[in-house]
Parts: sequence; structure tokens; C-alpha cells
Amino acid sequence: MRTRRILSCSAVMVAAAFAAAPAAAWEPSKPVEFVIPAGQGGGADQMARFTQGVTAKHSLMKQPVIPINKSGGAGAEGFLDVKASKGDDHKIIITLSNLFTTPLATGVPFNWKDLTPVAMLALDNFVLWVNSDTPYKSSKDYLAAAKKAGPGKFKMAGTGAKQEDQIITVAIEKAAGVKFTYVPFKGGGAVATQLVGNHVNSTVNNPIEAVAHWRSGKLRPLCVFEKARMPYKKKVTSTMAWNDIPTCREAGIPMDYLMLRGIFMPAGVSQDVVDFYIGYFKRVRGTAEWNNLMENGAFNQSFMTGKEYVNWVAAAENTHRELMRGAGFLAKK
Repeated sequence: MRTRRILSCSAVMVAAAFAAAPAAAWEPSKPVEFVIPAGQGGGADQMARFTQGVTAKHSLMKQPVIPINKSGGAGAEGFLDVKASKGDDHKIIITLSNLFTTPLATGVPFNWKDLTPVAMLALDNFVLWVNSDTPYKSSKDYLAAAKKAGPGKFKMAGTGAKQEDQIITVAIEKAAGVKFTYVPFKGGGAVATQLVGNHVNSTVNNPIEAVAHWRSGKLRPLCVFEKARMPYKKKVTSTMAWNDIPTCREAGIPMDYLMLRGIFMPAGVSQDVVDFYIGYFKRVRGTAEWNNLMENGAFNQSFMTGKEYVNWVAAAENTHRELMRGAGFLAKK
């Protein structure tokens, strides 16, 4: 009897211990699909594939990350896919400005509120670039030449139509009294290649999309669309660092523009799932490789989650709506 009572007490104690033990934190049970709503070679594509590589190298997640480009319809393909994947814990998407510009310009049935915000990883700069074989040493030199050539004679390449690159182009035109022929391409990598080949006269490309060509001496940066110069003072070429590039305001173009590199998930996922990915991306951001990526690509290293991130995205949507209204890019209702 006594033995039975001891066994019974032991069983109760074991059951109580299991009941008191905290539930295991959620983590992926299969590969995570990382949707890229842009073409290959651009900034979003590079960041997603960097994340895949650093995750595997440092075992930052038990499951692999699988980047998939879904660039159709200026990224609408990717956004609609994630919108339709409600409750999918194994799907994330990296966003850029087409999070706002695509639905505003096309009327596609999508809004960022259809997704679950996870984290802002960084903000990306835009630089006005020319081919280094040209004589232009400053933005003023280049814009004066474009104005002298006449409306539409100079070609500005960018990613997509009625997106951030073209919005910035319109702002330059208004500020400088010039008119470019805007030539859209599918991704930032293709944009940089077109300028290297002298098929266009200039681009407004992200630093990471053009840095290799700058380092090799094929491209020249004229100004950056940020309020202050980029803080990175390590030399990229033999003579210049990112910090040596003047702001476009210094050149008389009164515009600042930073692009979101942020993470969202489908709607209907639980907070513990969101918390896992926040922690995961904090681990990514804590690597030496991430620090190198930030400096190599001259990123603004802002990081946000939660309400702060949601508020930033809401404000950015309003800003894009006003910029696109001014440029005449809003979809007709």
C-alpha cells in the first residue's frame, strides 16, 4: 500500500512538473520562404540572399531560408502571394518602396495593412550616379548639361515605372528645370549595368546596387538623397568614401528619400511567431557580416519593431501618396 502511495505521489509530482514547465518557444518546422517582390540583383534581392547565406553559416535558424523572386506587376505578384497566405508561419517578405507605390500607382487590391509587420531592418539610400567616362564631376555640372541638351535628350534609368526611382527623377526635374527620358528596368542590378554600358546617362540607384561598379572605376556618385552625408568614412575607392558624397540638397535638389528594407508576414500569424522572427533578425543583425553589408551598402541602420514600426510605415505611406500625387502617378479611380 505504501509503495503504491509513493508511486501515486511521484506521478502527481511529475504531472505537476510538466504542467509548470513553460511551453517551448515557437520555431519553424520546415523551410522558410523568403519572398522578394523585386528582380534579381537589386537591393532587396541582395539583402534576402545575404540573409540566407549568413543564416546557414552561423546556424541562426534550424530550418533553411529559401529566397524566391516574385517581381511581376512591380512586385504585386509577391505582395498578393503573401496576402493570400493568411496564417502561414513559414513565409516572410522583404519590402521596399513598392509596398506603397505599387498599389497607389496600379490600384492592385493590396495594402500593407493586409500583412503583419515584423521589423525594419534598415533604410536604404539613393545616389545619383553617372558613368565615370563622362566629364560631370558634380550634380550641378550634370544637370546643367541635361538642361542644355534639351527636354528628353538625357536618359535616366530606374527600377520600374511610377516607383521610387521615377518619383525621385520627377523631383530632380522639378528642382532643376530639366526633363529626362525615364527608362525603367526590372531590377537595380540591370539599372547599374545599363549605366556602365553607357546606354543611359544617369541612374538613381541604391549604393549596394552600384558600389562594385564604383569601386572598379566605372561609375561616379554625384549626390545622395539624405538630409546628412552618409557616416561611413572608410575609403571605397582610392580617393573617396561614402561620406565624401555630398547631399543632393547641397546641389540644390530639395529632396530627401530613404527606402524601407523591412520584413512583413501574412496576416493571421500569432505574436509568438512574430517574436521568433524579430529575434531571428536581431541575430542576423548581430553578425560581423551584417556590419560589413551595412557599410559596403551605406545603409541607414535604423531598426524598429512593434508600434514604432507600424507608425513609421503608416507615415511613409502618406508621404508616398503625396509624392505620387505631385508626380501625377496615382491610379485613376
